[in-house]
Amino acid sequence: MIIITGYVQVPPSDLKVFTRDLADLARATLERDGVLSYDAAVVDPSRGRLLVTERWRDQQALSSHLAAADTIAFVERWGRRLSADIRKYDATRERALADA
Repeated sequence: MIIITGYVQVPPSDLKVFTRDLADLARATLERDGVLSYDAAVVDPSRGRLLVTERWRDQQALSSHLAAADTIAFVERWGRRLSADIRKYDATRERALADA
């Protein structure tokens, strides 16, 4: 499993439009093969800061998402207006939170 997580920041004046566009992308993304979750939450509206988290079955599923026309269009629209610190992790041993 691939886990993507980190922070995105947009100008606070763009936050409403950005979150709407991101919600549209999320709806389409959740229909894609290999997506396990795709979420974002505003953590500091005064700074336009969001926490993002995604889970993908494998790298192929993530790569397909990144190559999709709507993902590319979203990045082209917002890429210059945001800053991000997002990391990708390979998870090899998934288990319930309370399990050792």
